[in-house]
Amino acid sequence: MDLPPVGLGTMGIEDAAVINTAIDCGYRHLDTAQIYDNEGVVGAGIAAADTGRADLTVATKLWVDALGASAVRPGTEASLDRLGLDAVDLLYVHRPRGDYDPDTTLPAVEAVREAGLTEHVGLSNFEPDQLTVARDHLDEIAAHQVEFHPLYWRESLLTDAQAHGYPLVAYSPLAGGRVFEEPTIIDIAETHDTTPAAVSIAWVTSYDNVVTIPKASSRGHLEANLAAADLELTDAEIARIEAIEREEELFPE
Repeated sequence: MDLPPVGLGTMGIEDAAVINTAIDCGYRHLDTAQIYDNEGVVGAGIAAADTGRADLTVATKLWVDALGASAVRPGTEASLDRLGLDAVDLLYVHRPRGDYDPDTTLPAVEAVREAGLTEHVGLSNFEPDQLTVARDHLDEIAAHQVEFHPLYWRESLLTDAQAHGYPLVAYSPLAGGRVFEEPTIIDIAETHDTTPAAVSIAWVTSYDNVVTIPKASSRGHLEANLAAADLELTDAEIARIEAIEREEELFPE
């Protein structure tokens, strides 16, 4: 998929006006999920926007209780009903657990795609070996969404995305705000007369095949996150960030 460098992560957003504002600011990739319990909010924001549906990439994710073979289509249809859409552009398997079985879940998701309820199928929070198995059942892996930020990232998942040519969609690029206290990030931000948030987003999007979906609510932060992708870090600065001691992930299994 050809995704913009910065999209909008919507977990925790409960006001449709935020979605509307994001679209007005220039966001064209909107990411939600069943477990966020805000698909209706996202749908209302899309419906109120001046930007046409065809110009937006809308993604949602099937939660672990909607991954049984007989539950995939009803779960997808329920998401579409909440979103007020006939189809989404990208439908993810949110996590490979719960009712997930690659032999039955993935063919059911492929059937949903063939029925026109989604244009593309993506995966989220998969391990490299699980991606390999998934490739045996899917026409393509259109995107893989994972936690990816200066304090936690998986080189093996980046390598797989680059080797197979799909986008790695980085969620939580600001590490839940922890990058604001990371000395290396602060120092690089001061060098560029910018913010730690901008440096973190610029670092994430500096990699081939990586895009990101930070959450923001105010117009100022929404605009700043979009602009951060234009910040150019030096190779030395990228290496300094790569050398930061990695911590535990924010959203483990």
